Amino acid sequence: MMMNPQADTHFSAAESYLIEQDWAAYTAEQHAVWAELVRRRMPQLREHACAEYLAGFEQIGLREDTIPDLKAVNTRLRPRTGWQATPVSGFLPPDAFFEMLAARQFPTTTWLRARDAMEYTPEPDIFHDVFGHVPMHAHPVFADFLQQYGKVCAALTDKEKLERMGRLFWFTVEFGVIRQQGEIRLYGSGLISSHGESEYVIEGSKTGHGPQIRDFNLEQVLGQQFLVSEMQKVLYAVESFDQIYEAAHQAEELLCG
Repeated sequence: MMMNPQADTHFSAAESYLIEQDWAAYTAEQHAVWAELVRRRMPQLREHACAEYLAGFEQIGLREDTIPDLKAVNTRLRPRTGWQATPVSGFLPPDAFFEMLAARQFPTTTWLRARDAMEYTPEPDIFHDVFGHVPMHAHPVFADFLQQYGKVCAALTDKEKLERMGRLFWFTVEFGVIRQQGEIRLYGSGLISSHGESEYVIEGSKTGHGPQIRDFNLEQVLGQQFLVSEMQKVLYAVESFDQIYEAAHQAEELLCG
């Protein structure tokens, strides 16, 4: 069921991290870096990203030449699914992160990597957060899944259960793949925003020299170890986004019941 977050939403854990995006302060060089980042990714994504990501990119009005104005993005995104990209000062602790997801607000950093760090940045920037994540929030089923994920995690205090839920996030929101038209398509932001990670998956699915791609299975995902510092050895492919929506509800029964 769609929620419409209100502009005056008050958070207990996340409030101190909320900021305003000063869009006018971005320099011509920063807009040029954004443009180069997007133009590097789009040829591969037009061929290998899932249909829902590509539709979302257009629906929320992202441009190849200009850093997004989050207010403009939200004007188009919020009526579709109730989600909004909410600017934050940086990395959020888990309780603040989950609180915002449960309210259909995606914590969005506003800084952009420098030109000498275009290949990789250890902390998420606006390119990863908006280009990588936000187009999927325009898809109603994915949007419902992400809110349900936040709701479940916000209700958990057990460290081991939260770690298991972190694996669900990793293998869907960050490194999710879906089968469409007989091929593996990308939807996870860690793949969408990284040419190298995507190439490893795309070529690997053809040659067998990439990650092992398994059918999505919640029990396996919750128990699957991973390292953030290397290419993924295992990924889980869904047949539809209904699978991860249902998985989030199954996880609630399993871990909160």
